[in-house]
Amino acid sequence: MATMPPPPPWFPPPPPRAVFSPRCTALQNPSTHAQHRHLLDGAPQSQGHASPRHARARDLAAPFAREIGACVRARRWGAACEAFASMRAVGAAPDRFLLPQVLRACAGLGAPRLAAAAHALAAKGGAALAGDPVVGNAIIAMYAALGDVASARAAFASLPDRDVVAWTALIGAHADAGELDEAFGLFEEMQDSGVRPDVISWNTLVSGFARNGDLGAALHLFDEMRLRGVEPGVNSWNCIISGCVQNALYDEAMGIFQEMCESKMPDSVTVASILPACTGLQALRIGKQLHSYVLRHGIKLNVYIGASLISMYSECGEFDYARVVFSSIEEEKNVTVWNELIQLYIREGRMDKAWEAFNLMQEDGLEPDIVTYNSFIAEYARAGQKEQAYELFSGMVDMGLKPNVVSMNALICGFYQHGLYTDALDAFRYMQCSGDGKAKSWKFLDNSSPIKPTGTTITGVLSLLTDLKLDRLGKEVHCYALKNGLTSNIFVSSKLVDLYGKTGDMTSAANVFQKIENKNVVTWNSLLAAYKHNRKPEVALKLFGEVLESNLHPNLVTVQIALLSCGMTMALGYGRELHSYITKCWSGGYPATLACALMDMYGKCGNIEDARLVFECTVPKDIAVWNTMMSCYLLHRMPRDVIDLFNCLEQSNIQPDPITFILLLSACKQEGLLEEAQSYFYNMEDVYGIKPTLKHYTCMVDIMGSAGLLVESLALIQKMPLEPDACLWSTVLRACKMHSNLEVGEKAAKALFELEPDNTSNYMVLSNIYADTGLWESTEAVRDAMTEQGLHVERQCSWLHNGTTVHAFEAGDLSHPAIDAILSTWKDLTIRMEQSGYSPRDIELYCNVEVDPFSCHHTEKIAVCYGLISTNDNEPIRISKNFRMCMECHSSIKFISRDKNRQILVSDGCTYHHFRDGTCSCGDAW
Repeated sequence: MATMPPPPPWFPPPPPRAVFSPRCTALQNPSTHAQHRHLLDGAPQSQGHASPRHARARDLAAPFAREIGACVRARRWGAACEAFASMRAVGAAPDRFLLPQVLRACAGLGAPRLAAAAHALAAKGGAALAGDPVVGNAIIAMYAALGDVASARAAFASLPDRDVVAWTALIGAHADAGELDEAFGLFEEMQDSGVRPDVISWNTLVSGFARNGDLGAALHLFDEMRLRGVEPGVNSWNCIISGCVQNALYDEAMGIFQEMCESKMPDSVTVASILPACTGLQALRIGKQLHSYVLRHGIKLNVYIGASLISMYSECGEFDYARVVFSSIEEEKNVTVWNELIQLYIREGRMDKAWEAFNLMQEDGLEPDIVTYNSFIAEYARAGQKEQAYELFSGMVDMGLKPNVVSMNALICGFYQHGLYTDALDAFRYMQCSGDGKAKSWKFLDNSSPIKPTGTTITGVLSLLTDLKLDRLGKEVHCYALKNGLTSNIFVSSKLVDLYGKTGDMTSAANVFQKIENKNVVTWNSLLAAYKHNRKPEVALKLFGEVLESNLHPNLVTVQIALLSCGMTMALGYGRELHSYITKCWSGGYPATLACALMDMYGKCGNIEDARLVFECTVPKDIAVWNTMMSCYLLHRMPRDVIDLFNCLEQSNIQPDPITFILLLSACKQEGLLEEAQSYFYNMEDVYGIKPTLKHYTCMVDIMGSAGLLVESLALIQKMPLEPDACLWSTVLRACKMHSNLEVGEKAAKALFELEPDNTSNYMVLSNIYADTGLWESTEAVRDAMTEQGLHVERQCSWLHNGTTVHAFEAGDLSHPAIDAILSTWKDLTIRMEQSGYSPRDIELYCNVEVDPFSCHHTEKIAVCYGLISTNDNEPIRISKNFRMCMECHSSIKFISRDKNRQILVSDGCTYHHFRDGTCSCGDAW
């Protein structure tokens, strides 16, 4: 295959996308632009018929024209404008062939005032220039590239005859501005006026819809193009692929690429466009195949493919491959390639090498651009090095560059990732107010060039507010987004759904979702996750069915949410159907993340055997796979299996991580292995180099507390180098409840009341300790204190899961339509218990203040009774509840499982109880 030419001006990125890559720092200086305007406006203009002086001017223009043409072909926009300025200085005039090149260079430089001066020069050139269709089309394309749709329309209206090129340029201007309805209207109007669209016109429209995230409309137009007899070329396919990638629709881009390969040979633009999808999907194998394709077919390793390959290899951790690609690029490296090398070193954590590359780039004759500086800003912000990040803003200004919205987004997202929430919000508030002229100068920026938030900014800030559960501020940001027209951004609206879902406002989440016009998989994922988070997994599964019925294809995240929802609802049958779906969609083997989700689902549905089967079939296994299997064993109170699996892990080449030891210590707690736990705890750092975290100390305190070593656990807390949190003290308090230790319990409760004064469970446990020791006045005092503070005990609730249908039973709620049959069933069971000599366990009356049939029997008994009358005899009864099972409920359900010959599965948040033949899998220890 011949060496591929540079990307044509009409294929993505089209002119509006391709021209915003400044190459010449000198022309970023406004004073230089002013010099150019002076040269353009003050030079003599040719008028009338050619005179000897004008002929001489044309002769003088010839060498400049060659230089300008070469610069434009190389996209060296600044150099082209410099050459044109020199040409005008000697009195040479452009002709109708050269002026379009100059107009393109002005647009490429991103200088609107310089572009306006060039337009004025065309107007002064008389009919030879102003009336020339090529010049007129170039003027429209220039304004379109600059995003000035109004000027593009005005130039279009001034044309006496509008050909397909002019129409296409204006359609592209509207498409780039996101005005898709206007673009499509012009496309229809063009045909009504008798101008037939060519393949470039179709590509421009298809590209516009794809780049703006409306993939369905783009594919429809693509099919329509073929129906109207226009054969899509490689560039047509490239349009859709590029649009998908720009909207992070990597799975869709890959699917379209595979379809394209059935009929077309990918070119250099295709490869450069699809490689970012490989990066986003971490599809290293496909990326390597594309690299091999480039080499086998003799495609020139240009700066576009080279930069994409470097990015792909470095994002996938193959840094050596990335460096080889950098050295192999067959043409002069541009700033984009150098930026990828700098990013490579930043990802490696080698900031010294990144700065070395920064200096080498300048020695190579290239000046850093804003992307270069933004890369460093993002890294320093992520590392929490605020002063270094701020200094880079000053460095940009010194280089004649102006920080842009990407710079601010990098700062905000970096601060957020490092936990500098206040600094991140300060930066956002500056952006909010700077556009209105209300903000004061902020650290290193003034308000001479306001930087207004974009959809990316809003998405980052909403992520921060979601993590902090700041729903009031989230609503303020929502209002700002509405006011500034940013809610049409699919990522903003998806993040709003996520925010409202995580803060429990499902009404607002659903309202935002319903108003989204072009819903994609990301949007659906946000809503599914919101319902799952709010303990409505059955709704999430119902919505998953709607996704399957639509034209959207669930991605990895969608399937993970569905599997987690199956686990929460114990919907084993639905989970198995999902397993079949996964096997079909990922025929070459599914990723480890899905394997973990499958194991978790089977474990929570009570099928530990299938969880182990998925574990055995997963190759290769990463540490997350091992941890998930250990977690399943832990859930089913199989601590010995956890320890055995850890021994197998030690024999493999995989290093355990901190989570592994949390699971291992929890297994020791279940089995009462104090000495073994201490050995694992100290070996964690001595052997594996893993420093114990607060969670590991909490596990040790839990083990010691269960063994009755409460004083020793306090000594460990005092010695540890970390500040105890509420979780650790609540562990101590529960141990005090177990051993009725009032002295230590009061110390733990005092600490908890300071750390989380609104947590009712702490008050209840202390109240129960007082009750255990007979201090009923203290018990009532604690409950009175709760009432005074407006704290209420969460009501017990149990859920019966029958397929994807969920029946809720809440303490005190008598509204279930089958309540009479349920109570009748329970009455029959109590008679059989009495006849068989069953002796009820003592009910801890202080655990429930409700006096009604539900509180007497507890809601899990009610759920069991309904399961007996509503499910088939050969099906397990699956129940979950929000409180730990009491001893009486546990004992009575063991009796029911033997008497009715039924399997009963109960998940109480602490343990997974599998009742069968009068026994429980927990061994009566939970």
